[in-house]
Amino acid sequence: MEPAEHEERIGIRELRQHASRYVALAKAGKRVPVTDRGKLVAYLVPAEEPDSVLDRLEAAGQLRRGAGKLTDLGPVPPRPDGAPSLSDTLREMRDEERW
Repeated sequence: MEPAEHEERIGIRELRQHASRYVALAKAGKRVPVTDRGKLVAYLVPAEEPDSVLDRLEAAGQLRRGAGKLTDLGPVPPRPDGAPSLSDTLREMRDEERW
């Protein structure tokens, strides 16, 4: 399995110099790809499987949790004058699918 795009790959030299940092990442449930001359050769992984499905997906590099809070996005922009509501549009689309 290839590492996900957002996973940080580390070289063997980096692993040797900062082993405690990467062991801490693995202990926290992260999977750390290790390379030798740019080629993926190993993964540093947690000793125990994470408990939740989301934690397992994140550790496998298949999920990246969002940062921040939904409220940080601000209020929903106003609907343009004369435009149907999203509920009306969705209802219309569902009605079209039925026929």
